[in-house]
Amino acid sequence: MADQIRYDLLTQQALRGVVRSVLAETAQKGAPPGEHHFFIAFDTTHEGVRMPERLRAQYPEQITIILQHQFWDLKVTDDAFEVGLSFGGVPSKLTVPFEAVVKFIDPSAQFSLQFEEVGEETAEAAPANNAEKLKDKSAERPAEKTAEPKKRAPVAPVAAEPAGEAKPAQPKGGAEVVRLDRFRKK
Repeated sequence: MADQIRYDLLTQQALRGVVRSVLAETAQKGAPPGEHHFFIAFDTTHEGVRMPERLRAQYPEQITIILQHQFWDLKVTDDAFEVGLSFGGVPSKLTVPFEAVVKFIDPSAQFSLQFEEVGEETAEAAPANNAEKLKDKSAERPAEKTAEPKKRAPVAPVAAEPAGEAKPAQPKGGAEVVRLDRFRKK
């Protein structure tokens, strides 16, 4: 299977590039433009994630941060972003590799990206480049297994703003989550 083009990986890299570009522009300007604000959920167990141990104990699998008004020192590199946020009045610095991001939402634009874990098991489930092999494989595998992404823990939203301030509204209908399995042949 080494001769396959991994469109699933290429698509995720491109979509993570969107997140990187938006955060880089925000870092350059010092704040999101206009009414834009971002909910970013990431895997706290991913290699390269740096965060205070007290937060890791509270959110052992995933955390959602909000970048709106009260964040500082946003720095973006090719592979990760760093940001300062306050959790329960305690300033904290986070480093998040883009590979650890599982969801990015801009409610003001009704824009949402959701990333799925892609590994070798997904590569084996990818369609063969021969139509006959594709037909044979689809008859062998139940449809549910090829279409169902690897399950992740529910995302726990965390307001990175002082208590008492209004939390931004979650996106309402109309926001579309781009899922990679939509583009895979079944």
